Amino acid sequence: MPLSSHIEELKKKHLTLSQQVEDAQRAPGMPDAEISAMKKQKLRLKEEIERLTSELV
Repeated sequence: MPLSSHIEELKKKHLTLSQQVEDAQRAPGMPDAEISAMKKQKLRLKEEIERLTSELV
């Protein structure tokens, strides 16, 4: 898989996770720990996207 395709897949995952976090924050009774874990995963994806993007330059 070319690097650019991998980056695009990571961006899609980040976008999906972002929507899940927003939905979870609006849902009553959603544990804060679960929301926090999703946010950490989202941050890891963002950092990986930035790292890989910098390698393309």
